[in-house]
Amino acid sequence: MVAGFLISACGGSMVQIGGPTGAFVVIVASIVQRFGLGGLMACTMMAGVLLVILGASGMGTAVKFIPRPVVLGFTNGIALLIASTQIKDFFGLKIDHVPSEFFARAEALAAHFETFSWPSTLLALATLTVLLVCMNFVKRLPGAIAAMILGTAAVLLFRLPVETIGTRFGGIPSGLPTLQFPEFHLSSLPHLLSPAVTVAMLGAIESLMSAMVADRMTGDKHNPNVELMAQGIANIASPLFGGLPATGAIARTATNIRSGAKTPVAGMIHAVTLLAVLLFAAPLAAYIPLAVLSAILMIVAWNMGEWREIPLLLKLTKSDITVWAVTFALTVFADLTVAVEVGMILAALLFIRKVTATTTVSQVTQDYLNLGKPHILQDKLIPTYAAIFRIHGPFLFGATDKLTDVFDKIDQLPPVFILRLRNMTAIDGTGLQAIEDLADRLQHSGRSLILCGAREQPAALMQKAEFERHVGRENICQHIDDALQRAQTVYETLHQTV
Repeated sequence: MVAGFLISACGGSMVQIGGPTGAFVVIVASIVQRFGLGGLMACTMMAGVLLVILGASGMGTAVKFIPRPVVLGFTNGIALLIASTQIKDFFGLKIDHVPSEFFARAEALAAHFETFSWPSTLLALATLTVLLVCMNFVKRLPGAIAAMILGTAAVLLFRLPVETIGTRFGGIPSGLPTLQFPEFHLSSLPHLLSPAVTVAMLGAIESLMSAMVADRMTGDKHNPNVELMAQGIANIASPLFGGLPATGAIARTATNIRSGAKTPVAGMIHAVTLLAVLLFAAPLAAYIPLAVLSAILMIVAWNMGEWREIPLLLKLTKSDITVWAVTFALTVFADLTVAVEVGMILAALLFIRKVTATTTVSQVTQDYLNLGKPHILQDKLIPTYAAIFRIHGPFLFGATDKLTDVFDKIDQLPPVFILRLRNMTAIDGTGLQAIEDLADRLQHSGRSLILCGAREQPAALMQKAEFERHVGRENICQHIDDALQRAQTVYETLHQTV
C-alpha cells in the first residue's frame, strides 16, 4: 500500500504499478531465515538507499548493459524456485520444515510425498483450471480473484480438511499499519550488505524491465533514473510500516494498462484500494486456503519464467546459451547475487571476444572492389516511399538502445524501412531481439522492413534464429541494390492493395 502509492506518485513511468512481487519470495524467505524480520526491514531500507543512489547518479540507463541471456536465466531460475516452494501446499504435504536449498527441498518433498492430501490437491487443480480458463477465454475477469473467491467458498461450504491462512498463521492483521522503526543491531549491517545489494539489483532490474514493457504497450517513454529513485524512496518508507521489498510489477502494470490507465493516478488509486481491503476485508483472508494460493503462485511462476523464449535462445550462439545456462544454474543451486555477478562477468568476457573477433586484416584486391560496388550508397537514389538506416559497428548488448530514435518516430516514416547491415560487424542475442522488436513494431504500424548487406556472423545468426519469420525471406537482401528493387515491389503491391 505505502510502496505502491509512492512508486506511482514519484516514479518515472506513467502507468507503472509497484509493490511486492513473486520474484522476491525466495530472497525474502532467505533473509528472514538468516537475520529475522528486523534484518529484512533493515535490508530493505539499505536496498532503498542504494536504489536512490543509483537513480541520482544516472545509473538507471545501465540496465541496457545487462544482456538478455542473463535476464532470462535469472527469471527462469527465480520462477523455478518459486514453483518448488509451493509444492508442499499444492499437494497438502505433511512437512514440518521445508529446507531453503533447492536439492534439500526436492529431497524433503520426495521423501514426504506419500503424505499428500486429496482435498488439497483437487482444490489446487480446480484453482489452476479456473485461472487457465480466465487467462484464455475470459480475459476481462481477474482469474486470481475469481479462483480465490470460489476456492474459499468451496472450503467453507463443503468443510474441506485443508489448511488456510487462519489455521497456519492465525489470519492477517486489520486496521492501519503503525509507524515504527525496525529493530536491528549495527553489528549486523556488514552481513546485510550482500542481501541488500541483491534486493536492490533485483528491484532495479524488474522495475526497469516492467517500465520497458509498459513503454511497448503504451508507446510512452519512461525515465529510468527517476524510476529508480522512486523505487528507492518506496523501499525506504515501506519497512517503516512493516512492508516488504517492492518493485515494479509486470503483471499488475500490464493489467493496469489494459484497464485503460493513462496517468500515475491509477497507481495511487490501486494503493488506496488496498487500504480499503486492509481496513474492511482483512478478517475474511483467514479463510483463504493455502492450496489456492499455491496454485496462483504456480501460475505466477509460469508467467514470469518466460519459458517460451528458451527454444528461441537455444537457436542463438553457443556463448549466449552458455551465459543463460550458467546464470540459470547459479540462480537455482547457488545464490541470486552470485548468479547475476557471474553471468555479467561471463557476458562481458564474451563481449570482448566478439568485439576482437570483428577486427580483420586483409588485402584490398580488384575482386574485393568489384564485390563492394553493389553495397555503395553514394550513387543511389533514395525514393520518397523508403527510408534507409544503417547500423555501424558491433550491435551487441549495451548498444541496442541506439534503435530508440527509430521507435520514437515510427509514425513519421515512409511505408518501406530499409536497414543496411553492411557495416554491422557482429550481433548477439540481445541485438537480434532489438531488430526483431523493430520488425514487429514496423509491421504493426503497417510498414515493411527490408534488411540488406549482412556480413557472415550476423547473417549466420539470423539464419540460425529463423529471423525470416519476422520479415519474410524475400525481404532479406544481399545488398542495397537488391533492397531498393525489393522496396519498389513492396510499395507497388501496397499501392495496388490500397
